[in-house]
Amino acid sequence: MIEQRAAGGPILRLERVSKVFQMGEVAVEAVRDVSLEIYEGEMLVMVGPSGSGKTTILNILGGLDTVTSGRVWYRDQELTTFSPSELTRYRRETVGFVFQFYNLVPNLSARENVMVATELSPRPMDVDESLQLVGLQERLDHFPSQLSGGEQQRVAVARALAKNPEILLCDEPTGALDYVTGKRVLRLLVDLKGQLGKTIVLITHNGAIAPVADRVVRLRSGQVVEVRTNPEPGAPEEIVW
Repeated sequence: MIEQRAAGGPILRLERVSKVFQMGEVAVEAVRDVSLEIYEGEMLVMVGPSGSGKTTILNILGGLDTVTSGRVWYRDQELTTFSPSELTRYRRETVGFVFQFYNLVPNLSARENVMVATELSPRPMDVDESLQLVGLQERLDHFPSQLSGGEQQRVAVARALAKNPEILLCDEPTGALDYVTGKRVLRLLVDLKGQLGKTIVLITHNGAIAPVADRVVRLRSGQVVEVRTNPEPGAPEEIVW
């Protein structure tokens, strides 16, 4: 397996990372000896079936979970040595999360849902600007029940962006969307990477999404089985799944 280096230096690095979950008397090894570098400004897509370890890796990168063994680096800082308060600060200031299910507060408007995230950041983006970036400038005062699934996911992306993070971690962001809406959300993420230079890590079970990535990591049974560079990442509109 040969890994080609993408443009930009490493912003995140996993070194021989393993994660074991104890389920009663049974030990489940979710991630096994994974080493991987993620480069600044790239879109990296991790593809694998359920149980392949992709969500666990994303949670480790985001400081939501700790490793059983190995080391994790953000630039020159070793996350695996961080205290709980330091991890909380890392999550608040450095990382934005986009999940499969939008997790919007139902009794708050789109603007108010995004505003909640800005209170966690020392250098937030303007709330209305973040919603304009995702094309919702006409829907600022609408509640989640008044928005389509795709619009709700765009609010979730705006909420992640409003913290002004360096890294966006996306967990199956098209998983709850139909075919056409899913491609629109992918187009949004690709455009945001280009416009804002964000580093984006997206995990999915859907291998058809892989062509939009700068690099594709394939996982199986908690291990990296392939790392591949796309010389010319494709447009989301060209994807068929």
